Amino acid sequence: MLTMTRGTMINASEFSEIRKELKESEEKRESVIRKSRDIIMLSKQIIYSAQRGDLKKAEDICGEIKKLVSGLPKEYCGTDMESVAVQEYVEAVCFFEFVKNKKLPSRKELGADTENYLLGLCDLTGELVRQAVNATINKRYDEALHIKDFVSEIYGEFLQFDLRGGQLRNKADSIKWNLKKLEDLALTISVKHTMED
Repeated sequence: MLTMTRGTMINASEFSEIRKELKESEEKRESVIRKSRDIIMLSKQIIYSAQRGDLKKAEDICGEIKKLVSGLPKEYCGTDMESVAVQEYVEAVCFFEFVKNKKLPSRKELGADTENYLLGLCDLTGELVRQAVNATINKRYDEALHIKDFVSEIYGEFLQFDLRGGQLRNKADSIKWNLKKLEDLALTISVKHTMED
């Protein structure tokens, strides 16, 4: 007759270690979500300040936001919030740099990965349409036409990519429609100038 010795068949320390790992992972995830929300909020403030010509305030926030972005973990943390945050950051800082210096920062300057950089540029073109409309309303026609040329250059670069579906492919299509809006705006400006002459 077999005698069973009662004892634990589970390694309790293994499960203790797992609980610790899960807790740390969840804390890291929550931290990323909090930082991402802060980045998104600051991105909106940069655009808002730059739109109103308060470039000093926008520049100060750019310094603050870059520190937050550099503190995001490089590995996936169970949330897509950090990806959205980086895209918003790219859009905001690129908008500020265009308004202030008429230039487009590189991925390296922004510390952004390729996909989020490109997705941010897609969003940037929508913000530039709004800027061009405001410029036209305020009779800053040269600014509106310069924005049209800038978006046209971005579109030209995107046409040379072989995008095969996914979020980037869908968002890249928005550049074409934003450029069309800017071309229509440029035509309106041209007609207005002709009528004034």
